[in-house]
Amino acid sequence: MNLVNGLAALGATTRQLLADWGFGARLFLRLVAMSGAALKRFGLVRDQVHFLGNYSLAIITVSGLFVGFVLGLQGYYTLQRYGSSEALGLLVALSLVRELGPVVAALLYAGRAGASLTAEIGLMRAGEQLTALEMMAVDPVQRILAPRFWGGIIALPLLAAVFSAVGILGGYVVGVLLIGVDAGSFWSQMQGGVDVFKDVGNGIVKSVVFGVAVTFIALLQGYVAKPTPEGVASATTRSVVVSSLSVLGLDFILTAMMFSI
Repeated sequence: MNLVNGLAALGATTRQLLADWGFGARLFLRLVAMSGAALKRFGLVRDQVHFLGNYSLAIITVSGLFVGFVLGLQGYYTLQRYGSSEALGLLVALSLVRELGPVVAALLYAGRAGASLTAEIGLMRAGEQLTALEMMAVDPVQRILAPRFWGGIIALPLLAAVFSAVGILGGYVVGVLLIGVDAGSFWSQMQGGVDVFKDVGNGIVKSVVFGVAVTFIALLQGYVAKPTPEGVASATTRSVVVSSLSVLGLDFILTAMMFSI
């Protein structure tokens, strides 16, 4: 009897998991299908870019600056062992543009803007605002979710670019102004070693993919949240955890694909 109950519980869990995946896939396809209508009313998307990007700018800028400081220090003392301290600029730039910029910006974005999106949509669900829109023959996916979806996709690459730029300035401050690395070597090595398409382009692709993943997960968790305070709190926590793990997993997959092509 216990074996039968265990198999029944396993089957119910599997069916629920497949149903959740199916609902998420259908919601994603609806968001993509309604992209044209959302972009036609670009004012809504612009407001979300401001809400998601501008309010995340402070933590992105400060974090990028200190990451650049640490990269400058660690990179200098590591390269000095091999007599290559002049390549500090190249090390800082490649580390930020290829990897740290998109990944750390996406993780900070998931914690700041992703949690805010989930809580906002969850509270709309709890306050029956989404139901009220449906009663007025207004599609909440098109009016509420789609502008936020595209706002997140546009905002995250911009935030990642700011993170990388500020990080490079932080590396310059530590490496050149504090430690004394030659400024000409710092910038010339960076200019000669960073490829626009292979390095900067790969970072932009990562940022766009992370923006799609983090924003969609945040919207999905808010849309399916239980309309109670506990349900919204649980959905917000789940959104940050799932988004962070998705960013790290996608980073490995994208890095493997980019180096193999």
